[in-house]
Amino acid sequence: RVRGAPLSPLWCRFCFLVRPRVRTMRFIADIVNADKMSGRSRKYKIIFSPQKVSGTHGAAHVTCDEWSFYLLPLDEDIISMELPEFFRDYFLEGDHRWINPVARALQLLNSLYGPFGKTYGIGRCAKMSYELWRDLEEESESEGQGRKPEIGHVFLMDRDTDYVTALCSQVVYEGLVDDTFRIKCGSVDFGPDVTSSDKSIKVLLNSQDKVFSQIRNEHFSSVFGFLSQKSRNLQAQYDRRRGMDIKQMKDFVSQELKGLKQEHRLLSLHIGACESIMKKKTKQDFQETIKAEHSLLEGFDVRESTSFIEEHIDRQVSPIESLRLMCLLSITENGLIPKDYRSLKTQYLQSYGPEHLLTFHNLKRIGLLTEQSAGETLTAVESKVSKLVTDRAAGKITDAFNSLARKSNFRAISKKLGLIPRLDGEYDLKMPRDMAYVFGGAYVPLSCKIIEQVLERRGWQGLEEVVRLLNGNEFSVSGGDSTVEDNPAWESQRVVLAVFLGGCTFSEIAALRFLGKERGCKFIFLTTAITNSARMMEAMIEAKA
Repeated sequence: RVRGAPLSPLWCRFCFLVRPRVRTMRFIADIVNADKMSGRSRKYKIIFSPQKVSGTHGAAHVTCDEWSFYLLPLDEDIISMELPEFFRDYFLEGDHRWINPVARALQLLNSLYGPFGKTYGIGRCAKMSYELWRDLEEESESEGQGRKPEIGHVFLMDRDTDYVTALCSQVVYEGLVDDTFRIKCGSVDFGPDVTSSDKSIKVLLNSQDKVFSQIRNEHFSSVFGFLSQKSRNLQAQYDRRRGMDIKQMKDFVSQELKGLKQEHRLLSLHIGACESIMKKKTKQDFQETIKAEHSLLEGFDVRESTSFIEEHIDRQVSPIESLRLMCLLSITENGLIPKDYRSLKTQYLQSYGPEHLLTFHNLKRIGLLTEQSAGETLTAVESKVSKLVTDRAAGKITDAFNSLARKSNFRAISKKLGLIPRLDGEYDLKMPRDMAYVFGGAYVPLSCKIIEQVLERRGWQGLEEVVRLLNGNEFSVSGGDSTVEDNPAWESQRVVLAVFLGGCTFSEIAALRFLGKERGCKFIFLTTAITNSARMMEAMIEAKA
């Protein structure tokens, strides 16, 4: 606006497109009140996405609306709802407001690619989301009915079914990039340490990036070798220019040179990213951390791993990392013995500040960092669970036992599903034989193993013990269309929609992509948000900077 010119009607109106968050509302209220105090007369429109919060009322000059935006495609096989607050809101606060957007998202996908063949799920949130989705389908005439289904199976899973996988350090390339630089909405900001210049650059990370698409699912130890070979191949293509005649040179410039330059630029960026990751991880004693994690997963040298965590806290390496390791210790051991819980908590508060007391309260409520009751050793718990699950007369686990079951039972589940591979010699990370490669051959992600087993068995039959150890709430429902199950030709090209409620990691995505290749099927991912261990811990922290 030109200074001194009369106020345009457009300047008298403000429009806010926001998520329904309290802090955002406070920010907007500050703007409205500031305008009021300075005598400005404006109209304000607030558009909430994906839905309005019940009880939202504006003043006469404030109107509210909603934009039902549920799905953001991050890549050809990843769809995100971009709801990072879902994890804390539902699993910690018990807030059910995001279940409706999940059901609406499923309804939308069903109308575009349905009808879905068969739906499986585990977890309370998964069950509620499925039931609401079915209610919505019954209320409206689904557009997907009558057409050939493009998605054969749907699997819904709550994040609290498997906290362990999300807490582990990621070692596939895409996971490491996310842990190190933070991938947001499918793009990442690479700083000067990666670009080798004084500028930062935003890079879109998806299958269109010819270099990234070939290394994203690889274990980090294999990435440098690939990039080195790629560099030599590119140089060989450039060297072809020598000896070309004028016509060949013209064709080369018009058809190949632009693509080669683009590939060379991307190659340089990913080499820079790898070097930056190596420097940062070397400083953080990454190999020692991985060794401690593997010990916790396997149940060996737990006392030594506890000492490593204590040293980590005393050295004040990182408040987030220290919390993550404590949570991993707690979940794999079914809660900490009271002496260790008090000791680690005291050391943490002394190192990082007493304001984290609320953080410990949150972690205990959500089941990430718990204390064993007197006499409640790991073997005692497993023995109680084993007795209960083998007693058919017991039926469902009682409410009184629910809190005990929520404490993970990881060790018992790990044995039942064979999550820790038995190795004869070294695990070949360049030619992986199972999904464990995403964690260096040490651990098959629990979430992915459950999906594999249920799809293989076409239901939960034979997994009753595992289900009860996971606290139940499993379901398996046929979509009423037998196309997928009756047509053998469909089996070789079936598509599975994996829905993660509370977040999905890039390690899980890489593992299921690997499983898809092995089994001749394709996985599509729908998640409330991409997550990792740091995001999970940050969601629990109450201390404000």
